[in-house]
Amino acid sequence: MPSDYVLLGRSGLRVSRLSLGTMTFGTEWGWGSVEETARQIFDRYFDLGGNFIDTAEGYTGGTSEQMIGKFLKARGDRQRAVIATKFTFAFAEGDANGGGNGRKNILRAVEGSLRRLQTDFIDLYWLHAWDCVTPMEEVLATLHQLVASGKVRYIGFSNVPGWYLGRAQTIAEFRGWERVCAIQMEYSLAERNIEFEYVPAALELGVGIVPWSPLASGLLTGKYRRGDKTSLGEGEGRLQSQSVKESPNPNFTKLLTEQNWKIVEEVAAVAKQLGRSPAQVALNWVANRPGVASTIIGATKIKQLDDNMAALDFTIPPELAKRLAEVSAPEVRYPYHFFGPVLQGMIHGGATPRPTTGIGRAA
Repeated sequence: MPSDYVLLGRSGLRVSRLSLGTMTFGTEWGWGSVEETARQIFDRYFDLGGNFIDTAEGYTGGTSEQMIGKFLKARGDRQRAVIATKFTFAFAEGDANGGGNGRKNILRAVEGSLRRLQTDFIDLYWLHAWDCVTPMEEVLATLHQLVASGKVRYIGFSNVPGWYLGRAQTIAEFRGWERVCAIQMEYSLAERNIEFEYVPAALELGVGIVPWSPLASGLLTGKYRRGDKTSLGEGEGRLQSQSVKESPNPNFTKLLTEQNWKIVEEVAAVAKQLGRSPAQVALNWVANRPGVASTIIGATKIKQLDDNMAALDFTIPPELAKRLAEVSAPEVRYPYHFFGPVLQGMIHGGATPRPTTGIGRAA
């Protein structure tokens, strides 16, 4: 992995196949790493050859960006780093224009991020989530202007509808504006729904997929066990700290299902057969899916980072990959069954060409 870099979508930006997520930098949310530990993780990631850092202005109330800026300044290798941060969520309460994707908030957000990161430019600027109201042309024009100004190098979307990505890329191409080079979406063996729309869209539109939560908030690491109240109680882990109280993010509370426990057990069985950790198997599977460019990993301990960074040092044999794909296969709902082999065979009179993207392709 140390020297394994890929182009992000149809751009000239080279990134590590594993990106360091820094939502864990800071303890303001009740879990995460203190500054000394975060610095060790940050330095270790770079020393192992990584170059892609993912953060957001709102992570731990801005502490994550502040730490990254401080760590980069100490290392003195800003040009080597690919720094990605995000805007959208309100940074302060009570300001009607203090959140969302309007021009006023984007320009406020970028200046704050540049200041906290102690840098003159952001390598990749993510729209964190669709705000449901801002005209798409306003978003794209503002981001294009930021690229033209030199404050931003590339742009990406996260947590948006599939139609939004497609229309935005089409408008950008038609207008000659900066194109979206990447999309960041939740993707793991426990969450494969992006395969219905986003994977084929990304392949068609030249957009690199950057999965977040590839370990399903730690569920796929094997540290949580079915029926074990101790492993699911309060503790240091992200899922542990969130599973015992209400959370505004449903991703923390939807995971403990019968289907997901079957996935956890299959991952553990495959990992044992390969002599690898469950986390490495789960990461390897996601990182090698069609359209995936760089997969975001997170760690609160050096040993977790070291384990994750070795996740691409092996190949999952086809027969084991098939077991993982089958146990985690999402339900095919309308209208996606129309794009599968049965109905496509009816459409093409039995001479169905083998699909390379979309729901009809082989797992």
